[in-house]
Amino acid sequence: MTLFDLVIRSMRKNIKHYYLYFFALIFSVVLYFVFATLQHDPSVVERSGGSMGAAFKVAGILLLFIAGIFVVYANSIFLKRRSREIGLYQLIGLTKSAVARLLIIENTLLSAGALAIGIGIGILVSRVFLLLLMKLVGFDGFIELTFSMAAVTQTVIVFLAIIMLTSIQMLIAVRRTTLLGLFNAEKQGEHPKKPKAFRSAFLALLGIGLIGFGYWLSGRMMNPLLFFNMLAVLGSTILGTYLLFRVTISWLFYQVRKHKQGHLGLNNSLSLAPLMHRMKGNANSLTIITVLSAMTLTMLAGAYSLYYSTEKETRSIYPHDFMFGGYGEQDEAIEKQFTDELDRQRISYLYTPIEVLNLEGKFLEETTSTKWLGENLSASIVSEKQLQQAGIDVEIPDMQSAYFYDASVYWMMKTEDVPFEVELKTAQNELDVTVSKVREGNVINLPFAGTQLVVNDAFYHEIKALFINEEEAYRISNFKAVTIVDKNQQATASAIYHDILDNGDRLTFDYYSQYISTMQSTGLLIFIAGFLGLVFLISTGSILYFKQMTEAEQEKRSYATLRQLGFNVHDIMRGIVRKQVFVFGVPLLIGLLHSIFAIKAASFMFMSDITLPASIAMGIYALIYLGFAILTVGYYRKTVKSAF
Repeated sequence: MTLFDLVIRSMRKNIKHYYLYFFALIFSVVLYFVFATLQHDPSVVERSGGSMGAAFKVAGILLLFIAGIFVVYANSIFLKRRSREIGLYQLIGLTKSAVARLLIIENTLLSAGALAIGIGIGILVSRVFLLLLMKLVGFDGFIELTFSMAAVTQTVIVFLAIIMLTSIQMLIAVRRTTLLGLFNAEKQGEHPKKPKAFRSAFLALLGIGLIGFGYWLSGRMMNPLLFFNMLAVLGSTILGTYLLFRVTISWLFYQVRKHKQGHLGLNNSLSLAPLMHRMKGNANSLTIITVLSAMTLTMLAGAYSLYYSTEKETRSIYPHDFMFGGYGEQDEAIEKQFTDELDRQRISYLYTPIEVLNLEGKFLEETTSTKWLGENLSASIVSEKQLQQAGIDVEIPDMQSAYFYDASVYWMMKTEDVPFEVELKTAQNELDVTVSKVREGNVINLPFAGTQLVVNDAFYHEIKALFINEEEAYRISNFKAVTIVDKNQQATASAIYHDILDNGDRLTFDYYSQYISTMQSTGLLIFIAGFLGLVFLISTGSILYFKQMTEAEQEKRSYATLRQLGFNVHDIMRGIVRKQVFVFGVPLLIGLLHSIFAIKAASFMFMSDITLPASIAMGIYALIYLGFAILTVGYYRKTVKSAF
C-alpha cells in the first residue's frame, strides 16, 4: 500500500469529523473571493468613487486573519484527536517524516478541494452578493460584474499561505511528539485539586468584581480621560472574564461537589465532573471566544443600528431639505435659479424665511461638557414660530427659557442635568437664559448650524430688541428653508440643486444627497460586518463543536459502561445536555452581557434609540449559536447510541 493510498483511506475514515471544518473553510474562501472580486471590479470601484475597493481590501485582510486563526486552531484539535492514529502509523514502521508527509498531503488535498469548490461557488454567487450590496447601499440601475482573474489569483495565493502554515504546524507537531505521548494524548486530563480557600475565594470574587467594574465604568466614560477609560474597561473586562472561567466557575463547581460530599449522581457526573477536569485547559479558549463574541456582537449591533437609523439621523442633522442664505448675494441668485427650476418642473415645495440672531455667550456652570467644549459658545437664537412655519415640529419653550440644539455635541450634552444657565452678551448688553431641555439634532442645516437656542417667539423679539441696533445689525442672518412636499420628488430636486452648484465653490449640503451618501457608507459597513461576523460565528461555533466531538470520543467508554449498567440513552443525554448548556450558553450569555454594556457605552454616537436593531442583531447571533449546540447534542446522541 502506497502513502497516497493511506491518505485516501484516512480521508474516507475521517470525513464525518471534517465536514463542518470543510464547510467553514469553503465559506471563508467564497467570502474572500467575493470581497476580492468586488475590490477589483472596475464598475463597482467607479460607481463608488474607489471607496468600496479600499473597504473590501481591509475586509479581506480581517477575513484572512479570522480564517487563519480558525484553521490553525481547528488543525491543532484534529492533530490531538488523531494522536492514536498517528502513533499507530509509527508503530507499524512509518518514519516521522513519512507520517508528516501523509498528514501534509491529506491537509493539502482537503484544503485545495475547499479552495477549488469555494472559488467555483464564489464565481456563481458573486452576482447575488453584488445585488445584495447594491440593495443595501441604495444603488439603482444595472451593474455588470466581470470575471476577475486578479481575484482568483489573490484568493489562491492567500489560502496557499494558510495551507503552508498548517503544514508547518503538522510537521512540528509530529517531530516534537513521542510515540508514548501520542498514545496518551487523549488520556491527558486535569485532576482537580482542592482549591486554597482564601486564595480561590479572593480570585473568584475579584473576577466578578473586575467585570462589574468594567460595566460600571462603561457608563461613565464621558470625560477628558475617555481613552484611558476605554483601556480600563477593556482590560478589566478581559481579565475578569479569564478569572471567571479559570477560578470563579472552578471554585463554584468545587463547592457544589463539596456540598454533595462527592456523590454527584448521574447528571452531575456527566456534566459537572467533565467540566471540572477540563476547566483549566478550557479557560483560555472560553475567554477568547467570549471576548471575541462580545466584540463581534458589538460590531454587528453597531453596524445594523447605524444602518437602521440612517434616515432619522440624517434628518436630525439636516431638518430642512435645502437651505440658502449663508453666502450673501451669491446664495440669493442660486436660490432664485433653484426655485424657478422647481416651478418649471412643477415640483411643489414649502418656502420659509428664517431669521437667526448670532450672539456670543458662555456656560455659567462648570460641567463635564464644559471641560470638553470650554465655557464659551457661539449661539444662534431661533424663534419657534418660524421653525413651525417651516414644517419643523418643535415644542414651544416657556418664557425666558430656551431649548438647546446641536447635533455635533448632543452625544455629550444629552447627559447634562437641566436646567442650566447660559449668558448671552455683546459689548453693550448681556442676558442670562435658562436652558430647560437639551434636544437632539439641529433646527438649522449644516454648515450653518452651530449651537442653536430655540426660544418662544415673544422672547425672541425681546432678545432682538435688547441686543440688535444699527451697529449690531450684522448679527442677523436671514436663511431661506425649502422643503419638498412630495418626498418622491426629493431625488429630482436634489439633482437640480447639484446641477446648479456644479461649477460653484459653495458647499453643497442638502438632506437627500447626505442621506444617500450616509446610506452607502452604512450599507457597505453592514454588508462587510455582517459577513465577517458570520464567518467568525461559524468559526467559533465550529471550534466548540470540534472540541466537544473530541471529548465525546474520549468519554465513549464511560457511556458504554453506563449502558451496560442499565442506563438508557435518555438518562445519559440529560447530563450531556446540561454540559452543553454550559459550554455554549455561558460564553454566549457573558458575551451578550459584555456587548450590551459596550453598546450602551457607544450609544453616544447615536441620536436615535438603538435598542430594537441591537436586539435583532443579538437575537440572530444567538439563534445561529444555538444551531451549533443542537449539532453537538446530536453528535453526542449518536456517540452514546453506538457506545453499547
